[in-house]
Amino acid sequence: MNRPENVWSEPLHVFETRLYADPARVVLRPFHLGWQGKNAPGGRANKLVEDIAGLSEEQVASEYERVLRDFKERHWQTENIFADRFLEVASNLDLDPTQFSETRQRLIGAYFCHEYTFAAAALMNPSIVPAPDQSGMQDGAVRFIMSLRAVGEGHISSIAFREGIAEADGTFCLWPQASFATSVELDEEGEVDADGAVSVHRHPESSLSNTVIFPITEQQRGGLEDLRLVRFDHGGGDFEWVGTYTAYSGSSIRSELLRTRDFRAFELEPIRGRAGRNKGMALFPEKIDGQFAMVGRQDGKNLFLLRSDSLDMWDDDGVLLMEPKYPWEFIQIGNCGSPIPTEHGWLLFTHGVGAMRKYALGCALLDLKDPSKVLARTVEPVLTAENADRSGYVPNVVYTCGALKVGERLLLPYGISDSTVGFATCEIDGLLKLMA
Repeated sequence: MNRPENVWSEPLHVFETRLYADPARVVLRPFHLGWQGKNAPGGRANKLVEDIAGLSEEQVASEYERVLRDFKERHWQTENIFADRFLEVASNLDLDPTQFSETRQRLIGAYFCHEYTFAAAALMNPSIVPAPDQSGMQDGAVRFIMSLRAVGEGHISSIAFREGIAEADGTFCLWPQASFATSVELDEEGEVDADGAVSVHRHPESSLSNTVIFPITEQQRGGLEDLRLVRFDHGGGDFEWVGTYTAYSGSSIRSELLRTRDFRAFELEPIRGRAGRNKGMALFPEKIDGQFAMVGRQDGKNLFLLRSDSLDMWDDDGVLLMEPKYPWEFIQIGNCGSPIPTEHGWLLFTHGVGAMRKYALGCALLDLKDPSKVLARTVEPVLTAENADRSGYVPNVVYTCGALKVGERLLLPYGISDSTVGFATCEIDGLLKLMA
């Protein structure tokens, strides 16, 4: 069980526990034929199959043995993945599977896969929500799911997960991870070229903590960035887990939604409307006056309150909610996850950017019935990078995409200098005392 060891800024207690980038964690990924077709002369995939088909059975057996020697122990169900990948390739290239021996099929599948270090560069910008299954929890404990922005080869961002349990006294534990990871799979292979929603699922025998969601569509190709998860209450005990994230194509951005009810099947869909062109949108966990509501930065500097009748359409320009007020946030402010309901009002973690582009965390309190009213906000940062934590891929940054309410406390995972993830806890009353 993790317990806070030191204090940076009362009342926030910081844990020694850290999550780091790990180049040893790899995943088997397919080469998507739709992307290959845009980056190579026509017929390259067919020529590759022809070359493998031209090998003798002895050569096939030798090459496949070499592949298994290098990769079988580094992945889960490796040979089954090769077999499944061959069937996808055969379908796309209109091949007759009966023309190939089982070993040759799997060797072809291996040629259409690659190993990817999805978190070699960084782990950062986590969000955290209650898990769908809370059975067996006692004494106020909450089983949670945490999302992480994992940055790997080519600076491509994907979505990774960790599961754990948070206790009412502020302590927490993380469930262990296996040495392998698995990628979610498309429900339909043809969706890779889609500009609309795509459906994916994780392998039924893989745990969520060992699952990664990679970019799929052309708009997502440069990365899935900064998922802000929230458990959304549709009413009557109907909950859906919704996340907003930035889909980066390599040249343009678009806000998109991740939607799931069980963290086994996921829908990834674009946010339509003018607001969808911006980053950093965070959904309220319930409707406000019969409408969906979000907090987002629409002008690059200030925070706005947005409303919509549809979860995937945001054409509202919004109303100005907060502007930079204190020196540590003079350059810009933004949200750090979905607002958290308390008896005092909506708690909204924010980030501010000050001199030397230093990012710090703050917090505001919004009126429960009318969240366009800011009741109070922290005068000084509640968390800022200090000492060794100032160093990283992007220095002088602390950033989070959400906190978890556990009784009268909050568990706050946060990114450190775009490299590492740390954890802090605080009492809600103590946080409110910092506000004016």
